[in-house]
Amino acid sequence: MQGPDTETRFVICIDDGGYADDLKMRTVYEVLPDESAAGSNYLRVVDETGEDYLYPASLFVPIDLPREAERALSIRPR
Repeated sequence: MQGPDTETRFVICIDDGGYADDLKMRTVYEVLPDESAAGSNYLRVVDETGEDYLYPASLFVPIDLPREAERALSIRPR
């Protein structure tokens, strides 16, 4: 079982927040653990550039995916 800091989470973008080059609405993104960011209501998201950046959590909605889909979408090796 994965611990809280290794758990893979995914979100769907509901607003690009003016980051049109980096975020696409209706796209699924992986969220990396970042307690400090979460405390400020931000998420560390792997965006369209393939890098992880902080974005306001309000731009996303968390989603649950089947394990197979998580493996396919995850940037971290399993």
